[in-house]
Amino acid sequence: MKIASWNVNGLRSAARKDWLKWFKTNRFDIVCLQETKLQPTQIPEPLREIPGYSAYFNSAQKKGYSGTAVYTKIKPTQVTAKLGLRRFDNEGRFLRLDFDKFILINLYLPHGGRQKENLDYKLACYKKLFTYLGKIKAKPIVLIGDFNIAHQEIDLARPKNNKNNIMFTPAERTQIDRLLSLGFADTFREFHKQGDYYTWWPYFANARERNLGWRIDYAFSSKKLTPRLSEASIQSQTLGSDHCPIMLNIKTD
Repeated sequence: MKIASWNVNGLRSAARKDWLKWFKTNRFDIVCLQETKLQPTQIPEPLREIPGYSAYFNSAQKKGYSGTAVYTKIKPTQVTAKLGLRRFDNEGRFLRLDFDKFILINLYLPHGGRQKENLDYKLACYKKLFTYLGKIKAKPIVLIGDFNIAHQEIDLARPKNNKNNIMFTPAERTQIDRLLSLGFADTFREFHKQGDYYTWWPYFANARERNLGWRIDYAFSSKKLTPRLSEASIQSQTLGSDHCPIMLNIKTD
């Protein structure tokens, strides 16, 4: 089963940059999106109805902001769009799909603000997420999306320059430590131990061309699924957003 995730930084914008071609060429079983930035009435028909897939959208109350979506070939038994934290839920940052054999949770965690003005909110979201996961951990889980944190120095190009900056503060990095301590595996690191792999690049200073990036998009799997992983990768050459897609493959036989 091939599962992909991509912060598209506006789905309609990405669609004008061959997003649909990428989607159809790769033939994923499940595609998770973050930062879709559209309301239900703004979803173009070619993106709402893709043959062979069921589509689920969670839009922010604020227009042109945040939002998540999931396209899936496999029909879920249940879909949930709320974590249980009002501001977070109002921003459309969560989609949970229950399948027969596992739970998929698509997440778009808050950035925290350049001046850390929303860091407390960000940490509160992680705290709520950990409580939520503690209640459903009996079933295998794939936790995927934009976590807006570079976990270790290997996960960004210039760690020393950013050690006190948002997305790399000790308080934030500890959240990924806690997630791993709950029994989740960073699927990409199961296959790739070296650096220079990133999923987001700032728009300024030709950062992407120079590969001055951050790995802040992740796919985590719970212990019951980790032995079934066959592949995890980053599609860094795929353009259309300031992020690039990530992918994992799980054996289902």
